[in-house]
Amino acid sequence: MDILFAGLIFLSSLVFCLIRGSSLTWALALTFVALFFCGLRRKKTLKELWSMVRGEMHGVFLVISVLCFVGLITGLWRSSGTIAFFIWYGMRIIPPRLFLLLAFLLAALLSYTIGTSFGVTSTAGVMLITLARAGGVPVPIAAGAILSGVYFGDRGAPTSSCATLLAALTDVDHYTNVRHMLKTGALPLTLSLLVYTCLSLRNPIVSVDIALLDALETQFRISWLLVIPAVIMLVLPAAKLPLRLCMALSAAAAFLLTVLVQHMSMPEAFAVALKGFAPEGILSDVLSGGGFFSMIDTILLLIFAGGCTGVIRGLELLRPVSTGLTRLAGRMGRFPTALIASLASCMVFCNQTIAMIFCAELTEDTYRDAGGGRQEFAADLSCSVVTVAGLVPWCIACSVPLRMLDAGYSALPYACYLYLTPVCYLFTKRLFFPMRKADAAEGN
Repeated sequence: MDILFAGLIFLSSLVFCLIRGSSLTWALALTFVALFFCGLRRKKTLKELWSMVRGEMHGVFLVISVLCFVGLITGLWRSSGTIAFFIWYGMRIIPPRLFLLLAFLLAALLSYTIGTSFGVTSTAGVMLITLARAGGVPVPIAAGAILSGVYFGDRGAPTSSCATLLAALTDVDHYTNVRHMLKTGALPLTLSLLVYTCLSLRNPIVSVDIALLDALETQFRISWLLVIPAVIMLVLPAAKLPLRLCMALSAAAAFLLTVLVQHMSMPEAFAVALKGFAPEGILSDVLSGGGFFSMIDTILLLIFAGGCTGVIRGLELLRPVSTGLTRLAGRMGRFPTALIASLASCMVFCNQTIAMIFCAELTEDTYRDAGGGRQEFAADLSCSVVTVAGLVPWCIACSVPLRMLDAGYSALPYACYLYLTPVCYLFTKRLFFPMRKADAAEGN
């Protein structure tokens, strides 16, 4: 009954927040309070409940520290001209008949460098969709290509908070997990490239909106020096330097470029790092945003989601559901079960981060009891809940990027990387995790 009560509180507050357009943090905060009262009703002391919460906070705070740097980077990369550099040169060298393919590749490169889907969608994505409209490319196809690209990086970039959270939830090494996600994502990436090549040839861009490019030239001093923050994030993580150190160095480089190349004063650059970038004129709707403050709502959401998970785990409220999933895995296999749990979590919680936390909680016993390893657990989640969230229309991971692009849900069939990832992994998992004799009756 306790879990039903907490679930009712969450769903009702979730619906209220969605209708009012309020932050889902309020729904998680009310749910956390409800779960706390459930613990008190079960005769748990405040010390015991706090211990449950604290046990979950270590992994959450690792992600929060990354999010803080993401906020700094997304603001300073805007003000330094790093993102403008990619857009300016990209738009000038893109062959008209390969626009959709290169839009996918540009979005994928930026998202892999920055590690944020929303950040790239709100910057390069908006520019690309504007160019598509001006050039006569169908908006749903262009939006689908951009959505696929931004989630390529969101899924497997070393800088991605999503990848960091996944490593923390499954207790695997972050860089090892990133390498494994690149391997499991190679086939869907290749197929996506083929799809967007065909779509590009059939839907070429007609013309380029010169006004947007001229605005970039007016606002920024375009120089090859502007790639330094991006190069730092591409090269240093490959050398296995600590992720937060790489992000700090990239943010510092972008700060110096903002001051020395774009001639912004140091107080103004500090303000950008905290509040985000706010250009004037035609670029205000394209490059505005970022900054540490933009991450506060997500940070609070993670804190309350982690607190809820800690109390749920400590009170074993989801034990019946987890037991049922373990039995289901015995008949269907571990990954199909994780896929079902992922879809249900995304549909109910409407948030990728919350869905990841609860899906990991629901399916952890399935892998431990059925003999699955930690790396397999992480790979299965990276090929299910991480991408499935972008395909659920009412999930924030889907609705927010489409709203940024001013595109409808007709774009989803063209976001092929999102559904090719779980489909390809379903049929190729044995290449990465060969079945053991104990698994023969279980499938994959």
